[in-house]
Amino acid sequence: MDNKKGNEYYLKKVITDLEFVVKHTENINKYELEENEILVDSVMFRLIQISENANKLSDEFKQNYAFIPWRAIKGMRNKIVHDYGSVDLGVVYDTVKEDIPELLRELKESFD
Repeated sequence: MDNKKGNEYYLKKVITDLEFVVKHTENINKYELEENEILVDSVMFRLIQISENANKLSDEFKQNYAFIPWRAIKGMRNKIVHDYGSVDLGVVYDTVKEDIPELLRELKESFD
């Protein structure tokens, strides 16, 4: 049995995590996010997972879809992982309200 995971597998995981973030943040404001410790932790975990799975996509895949901000995705992950206690929740909020829905839309349009 071949257990090799390819681009499609990791892309599906990225999309699933993006959908989770959009679903759980679409009706909240910045204050509500900042006051909900469990949601903050959950969203930041999903942002880390998005980056980890995006990093497993082949270089060729990422080059073919260069319009996706791969470096910014990794940069957000690094900020969360290495500076967890000092992550600017305003930046997280802006990311989940502006960038994540756009990224999800772009990925779905490209791969559905």
